[in-house]
Amino acid sequence: MTKALLIARREMHAYLRSPLGGAVIAAALLIDGLWFYSQALSQKLLSAEVLAEFFYGASGTTMIAAVVLSMRLLAEERQTGTITLLNTAPVSERAVVVGKFLSAFAVMTLMTLLTAYMPLLIFVNGKVSVGHIVVGYLGLLLLGSAATSIGLFASSLARSQAVAAIIGAATIGAMVLLWVVARATDPPLNEFFSALALHHENQKPFMQGSLELGGVAYYLAVTYVFLLGATKVLEARRWR
Repeated sequence: MTKALLIARREMHAYLRSPLGGAVIAAALLIDGLWFYSQALSQKLLSAEVLAEFFYGASGTTMIAAVVLSMRLLAEERQTGTITLLNTAPVSERAVVVGKFLSAFAVMTLMTLLTAYMPLLIFVNGKVSVGHIVVGYLGLLLLGSAATSIGLFASSLARSQAVAAIIGAATIGAMVLLWVVARATDPPLNEFFSALALHHENQKPFMQGSLELGGVAYYLAVTYVFLLGATKVLEARRWR
């Protein structure tokens, strides 16, 4: 775990040295702010509905940011040739994957928390439950964790950041659109596909302020599966 934290610190410095981290955070705050104003404050909605609309828009921003932040994690190492240093270093593939995941997720968490002033603006002219805000942000962080792990897995497969972004975006998009497949199928397959959808049924309770353990378990399971997949890809490439 110590080696994973060292890798995470190294990657955090890389985000801070390059304009990528700041640019992603600034773009996300801009998009979330415009969405909050245009879809929430400019419409005659109840305070709880305004908050749900904010989390709906922020969830889309979170998934996009996850792809952009994670596309470089392993693909850049292979693109620049520094992957050889990782392969020959006395560090396990699991530590590499966990360290790189933690760095991207830390930036994702910072980006998410910086939007906290937007829900607080609702208190100016309305009233919402603090629990609704906390649960909504928990949902965003869980979604960000799952999306980041998918992006990291895509980065482990690709030889360039552009390809990694395409693979990550395609995978996330396919998992999001499973709810469309669910609507087009009959029971019990519709419930199965709906339960696997990355966003729709699993994220909706969080947006509405309802904490469901099934949704928490789902996002943690997705995170684990794709981090495990990235680890296995690195192990296979090391011995190739």
